[in-house]
Amino acid sequence: MLAAALFGGLNFWTFAVYGYDKAQSRRGGGRVSERHLLTLAALGGSPGALLGRRLFRHKTRKQPFVNYLKAIVALQAIAMAGLIGWAASAP
Repeated sequence: MLAAALFGGLNFWTFAVYGYDKAQSRRGGGRVSERHLLTLAALGGSPGALLGRRLFRHKTRKQPFVNYLKAIVALQAIAMAGLIGWAASAP
């Protein structure tokens, strides 16, 4: 239960940071570093990052950012599949 709440909170925060960065981009204000955005995704906020990119149309063509985010998502999917397989095979 606590893990689900933390996961949801992290993804909400990640989504909000992507929205904030897009707003700052439009205003010409201080920006959030790409490293920070990718770190949030790598810590488990990749669903929020993907949703934020899509809804805010943010960082959609920025390379290599897009490839880094895709790699993070792929690694997390592989890790999750492995974890589910391991849990399913446990006695």
